[in-house]
Amino acid sequence: MPTDRKEPWTSPIWRSTPSFLHSRKPLARYIGRPAAEFLKIEPAAGVVLVVCAVLALAWANSPWSASYEAVWGLEIALHVGDFELHHTLREWINDALMAVFFFVVGMEIKSEIVSGELRSARNAVAPVAGAIGGMAVPALLYAAFNTGGTGAGGWGIPMATDIAFAVGVLALFGPRIPSTAKVFLLTLAIVDDLGAIAVIALFYTDDLSMPWLAAAGAILALAIGLRLLNVWSGPVYLVVGIALWLAVLESGIHATIAGVAMGLIIAAKPLLDPHAAHAKAQELAKDGLTLHETEQLIRLARDAQPPTQRLQHANHPFSSFVVLPLFALANAGVALSGDLLAAAAASPVTIGIVLGLVAGKTLGITAAVWIAVKTGAGRLPSGASWPLMTGIAAVAGIGFTVALFITELAFHTGPSALLADEAKIGVLAGSVSAALIGSAIIALATRRKAGTGDESRSRRHEARRRGLPDQRP
Repeated sequence: MPTDRKEPWTSPIWRSTPSFLHSRKPLARYIGRPAAEFLKIEPAAGVVLVVCAVLALAWANSPWSASYEAVWGLEIALHVGDFELHHTLREWINDALMAVFFFVVGMEIKSEIVSGELRSARNAVAPVAGAIGGMAVPALLYAAFNTGGTGAGGWGIPMATDIAFAVGVLALFGPRIPSTAKVFLLTLAIVDDLGAIAVIALFYTDDLSMPWLAAAGAILALAIGLRLLNVWSGPVYLVVGIALWLAVLESGIHATIAGVAMGLIIAAKPLLDPHAAHAKAQELAKDGLTLHETEQLIRLARDAQPPTQRLQHANHPFSSFVVLPLFALANAGVALSGDLLAAAAASPVTIGIVLGLVAGKTLGITAAVWIAVKTGAGRLPSGASWPLMTGIAAVAGIGFTVALFITELAFHTGPSALLADEAKIGVLAGSVSAALIGSAIIALATRRKAGTGDESRSRRHEARRRGLPDQRP
């Protein structure tokens, strides 16, 4: 009797009872499986971030607002002998958990350099130029309003692009956006993140401790040595990564830089040649598989995949659906009052951030890409028009996660801490405005009917890329 593929609990492969998600239990059927399917959707991470940001704002402005700071300001100490780490819950999230997010970012950068868009100089020129323009112009706009003032140190805030939000917005338009344009935005956002990491390391670092910095250098050298010796053990790199994180934290450099460094060290090429692994797998499977041969097949499949790709896949759910939501909950809560909103509306910090994210990103990215294309150094993504590129540039102004992160670094102590709420309002207002404006421009740029104009060219490009016949009438 054939097994109903829609009801896996009837499958004969189960030894006794199926796992929870595959069971008939109402909680699994109506919550568990729908939630698991939702998490596979491309914009899901952005949706969860929005929900957590809204929850943080609602919590900070509810009758229980005092508990918001009480929870995230809770002191948590870790003692190992005479050594002690003493941080608030918010600082553990920002310094420790966010290192996981930046570890994934580091691997994304490594993958793009080795086998992605950044491998080809001609393909990389336009998004790299766009990222540079999209960092420089917002920073300059912010500086124009804040140079010499108490908020001058926040110039790095409007430079960032939130990958999860920006890619999620494009995903809402489905096939109306050429795949090459989506790759362009992803590459631009990755380069933008690299720039943000450099800014954090160089300009938002506390006093340096040379002994700890030397220890971090030695641990980093050890990690590189292990990589050159083809050591592939995950637990070994986990121990080395934790040691590097601790050394970087104590050195005065922001600890998340350790995550980026480890991400860049991970190999972006597979241990085994994929073609040779495929041939070996076919050889193993031709006469049926024993349990030992099945284990060999699993190892072949694992080692034929680049470690960066495998680790991104493994860490992405934790990074996107645990780390970033906790970061949003801990940092997006601002107690909104009439006085604060009035102060923010006239604050050069808020104005500089909003203009930087909305106008600076759009103008900086579009102008830089235009120059790169017109000089012949780069090229426009296939199937993309200039109105569409302008919309994508506007969407890149969604700076939520990294912008809030830099806000915490820029205004976390002293009198400048009073500017943090105004900066957060600017980040939230600027990011929402960038999302709405960018979406409107993209909707207008892609409103033409299929078979005409840019969308028709995009579909023909996709057909050629997939080896399908040209469908022109």
